[in-house]
Amino acid sequence: MRHLWSFLAGLVVAPVTWVLVTLGQDGSGRTVNRWVEIGTYSTPNLIEPAVYLGVAGIVLGLLGTLRFSPLGPLVAGLLLAAPYVGLFVAPFSVRDRVPDDLKLLGDPLPLRQPLENGTLFLIGVLLLMAVFSAQRWRRPVVAEAELTPAVTPVEHRPALTDWPPAGAPKDPDTAPLTLAYPENPTEPLPRRTGGESPWSAPPRGATRPEDTSESR
Repeated sequence: MRHLWSFLAGLVVAPVTWVLVTLGQDGSGRTVNRWVEIGTYSTPNLIEPAVYLGVAGIVLGLLGTLRFSPLGPLVAGLLLAAPYVGLFVAPFSVRDRVPDDLKLLGDPLPLRQPLENGTLFLIGVLLLMAVFSAQRWRRPVVAEAELTPAVTPVEHRPALTDWPPAGAPKDPDTAPLTLAYPENPTEPLPRRTGGESPWSAPPRGATRPEDTSESR
């Protein structure tokens, strides 16, 4: 389907380009010749022919740079270059077949002018060269490795003077440092015997030193 649309675009672009180039060249040529005759100039007179030529360049650029199908530039290039090639075979017959007394929006439309000065042949060859460029119609192939580059994990090797990493695993057997009393004391409390409180008397086996002042 894309080739069909490209083919139709080539059929439309070729005559439109011929008309736009004719209007631009004829208007530009008549304006400059008029300046020479009167010995002065007015640059705004070139705006209209410049617009015609600019639109023709945009249309040709879009057709020649699109990458979906080469059929459009091929058809348009052949249609624009064929009349000039026909001048080598039967110049008078080809020239007489091209109307030269038409008008468009009140402006004369001498279609023979771009044919005789070779402008159509130049444009046609440019479009054909765009078709025969093999690199233009080749779809870019990107390697899968370039799309997903391998990421090498960076190994963290702390020095002796560095603090331990924040995500380092904690040893379950190591109790955290705290200023409060331990929840689960490791040393057993002294046993209570009878009605005696374990804190009412000093531990057994410990002798209380005598008061030397009373003995004297």
